[in-house]
Amino acid sequence: MNPEQTLETARTVAADLAAEQPEISRELTLNWQDPTAMASKGMEMAGLDYMRAVMAKEVPPAPIAVLMNMAPVELEEGRAVFSALPGEEHYNPIGVVHGGFMATLLDSVAGCAVHTTLALGEAYTTVTLEVKNLRPLTRETGLVRAEGEVTYRGRRQATADARLYADDSGKLLATATSTCLVMSN
Repeated sequence: MNPEQTLETARTVAADLAAEQPEISRELTLNWQDPTAMASKGMEMAGLDYMRAVMAKEVPPAPIAVLMNMAPVELEEGRAVFSALPGEEHYNPIGVVHGGFMATLLDSVAGCAVHTTLALGEAYTTVTLEVKNLRPLTRETGLVRAEGEVTYRGRRQATADARLYADDSGKLLATATSTCLVMSN
């Protein structure tokens, strides 16, 4: 792409269409804080302490959490539980919540379960994520609950399983297994 070309993203296309078709258009305004400031604060704390600070609103939520409308609701070493509220802004072209919403939620809760095991000066990153979507998710599903639990924690690697449930009915919506690389600074 040469410098004179403008990348036409879904956001720019939707903004243009909103001016032409206001009767079917929606708008969502998001606020988030500088993620680099949040990350540096995270390196000053052990993993469980950091996650508890996020849950206690002492540290701002990650921008992805704002975009996905999710938040931690329970934490202990080796375990994390998030709630999320899918909306029509998460829909794909076939009229249901995009599978990536479920995958991102499962990746986040599995990763945060691993994060709760980190010592001061350790970090992690997801290496693999295997997701199985079992049921469709729509905005009518309402609040969902994702539970992640570490099943293996070694010096350089951790594995976590995650499950996503419809909060009202308790129906299992999706499962995942994640392998994370643990790094020391």
